[in-house]
Amino acid sequence: MKRVIVILLIMSGALTSQAQSKKVIADKIIAQVGDKIILHSDITNAISDIKRQSQGQENAMIPTECQVLEGQLIQKALVLQAMKDSLTVSEEDIEAQMENRIRSFIASYGSKEVLEEIAGKTVYQIKEDFKEALREQKLAEQMRGKIVDNIKMTPTEVKAYYSRTPKDSLPFYESEIEVSQIVLQPKANKDVEEYVAKQLYDYKKQVESGSKKFEQLVKFYSEDPGKAENAGQYSLNRNDKNMWDPAFLSGAFRLKEGQISSVIKSKFGLHIIQMVSRAGDDAVVRHILRIPPVTDEEINEAKTKLDSIRKQLVAGSISFGEAVSKYSEDEGSKFSAGAISGRDGSTFITIDQVDKEMVVALKDMKPGSYSKPQVFTDERGSKKVRLIYLKNRTEPHRENLKEDYNRVAQRALEDKKSGMLEKWFKEHIPTYYISIDKEFGNCAGLEDWKKASNNVVKN
Repeated sequence: MKRVIVILLIMSGALTSQAQSKKVIADKIIAQVGDKIILHSDITNAISDIKRQSQGQENAMIPTECQVLEGQLIQKALVLQAMKDSLTVSEEDIEAQMENRIRSFIASYGSKEVLEEIAGKTVYQIKEDFKEALREQKLAEQMRGKIVDNIKMTPTEVKAYYSRTPKDSLPFYESEIEVSQIVLQPKANKDVEEYVAKQLYDYKKQVESGSKKFEQLVKFYSEDPGKAENAGQYSLNRNDKNMWDPAFLSGAFRLKEGQISSVIKSKFGLHIIQMVSRAGDDAVVRHILRIPPVTDEEINEAKTKLDSIRKQLVAGSISFGEAVSKYSEDEGSKFSAGAISGRDGSTFITIDQVDKEMVVALKDMKPGSYSKPQVFTDERGSKKVRLIYLKNRTEPHRENLKEDYNRVAQRALEDKKSGMLEKWFKEHIPTYYISIDKEFGNCAGLEDWKKASNNVVKN
């Protein structure tokens, strides 16, 4: 039971197995909690999906069959208790979640047709197959939240947790930084933008005249970084307004199959879009992206504006967070006061997590200082200008409460929640009908479940 939280996370990510219906498995019931059964295929398919999702990841943790079974048992018990406590999941919520899952699958496989071919089912059938599994997952999440979400940690508890941790097992952190930025995106002048738009209109004419194929022009001219993987093709849904630029989405859904759009301006640049196929709110499109280049004049205008902002910051007439909210054009950090976060969501990051240009700027900066305006190229190849604020810099150190209190507190909170869940399961497992196949009789970590199962057999 020590792995309750980890296993629940495993279970929440293992719902893609039903899309892999062509797997051939000798199936049987291997466990039961109340009236909820667990099939052997549930275990093997979950592991197969986790392996597939982990391809290319270094040191990926693949759970054993015993661990996945424990996760399944945990989920079934939480679902039964949720039903007993009258917790519910609305049909609207299930439908919305299903739409998100299906769109994710289509994006992974390239098209709805490929997904249906691999699954051996229509999208409608896949949705129907998934509904109950998704409902159980949401109910289990609600029940887990009901058990642990109100748990808090006091500073005294955090200190006590830290003092109990053996000093030689405390993590060691390399030098880390807390850094924020204000980003401006210089806009290309009108003449340059019109010139690029004319080039796109020329591509459109070439395709419509039959002299060139759209895919060829994508290969030679598109500046979309993803073109190498998808040849400029994307699966869209009309309701995916948070994932796509509004102008791009709106322009795409005005097209008929085979039709090519006029030039569309989005936050990424200028596009022409070709409608490949469409079914209701779902569509497959290709596009060519061109990014109008900015001149030194536009870059210098942005640098001058950031110089003015820097003077306000140094004078203390505006805080960095206020300046970010008012001026920054970086959507990724605009709502976090400009902070750059690490892969784990922490604002403390190592120097290798920032781009090369920022590394150079940070080299001679001291905590609390602001850089001069810096020109850099983002991951999409666009030139931008930014102001960097170095909030903090730590030296290499063993974890301690002064520098790492938030990390310790979060770990202590998760440990406390895990303990509460363990206690809850010890109290509730004996109240359920439990059955576990003898094939899994030697699984470590299932002692409480097996004990309850044995009591059922005796009775």
